[in-house]
Amino acid sequence: MYLKRKIIPYNPKLKELARNLRNNSTKSEIRLWQHLKGKQFFGYDFHRQKPLLNYIADFYCYELNLVIELDGYTHQFEEVIIKDETKQQELENLELTVIRFDDNEVMKDMNNVLRVLEGYILEFEKHTPSPSQEGNNY
Repeated sequence: MYLKRKIIPYNPKLKELARNLRNNSTKSEIRLWQHLKGKQFFGYDFHRQKPLLNYIADFYCYELNLVIELDGYTHQFEEVIIKDETKQQELENLELTVIRFDDNEVMKDMNNVLRVLEGYILEFEKHTPSPSQEGNNY
């Protein structure tokens, strides 16, 4: 059985900005991308700087309904915190999960970052039948 892909709309004006962000990634984004790119993390296809709605997600995986956000020093300012909260709420309204990491976590404790993501994936897989197993009665 084929699962119908849910298309998440996005503002086309964000495509150019997303491309610029990919070309000017932060050190923490580059570091995490080394672990996520090319389906090397549990076989899932992650995209970076992906436009969703009126936002750009740092990392997005359609199959997992997962957005990963990396927060640098600017995310300590009140106006940025408010924007982050609004963005997260709107993405969660689309049944996406948003996991946030501080840049320092990625730079200094990558093993823990990857453990958190692995834990999410294992929980997700427990509750989401793979298309090949749908209809099988175990």
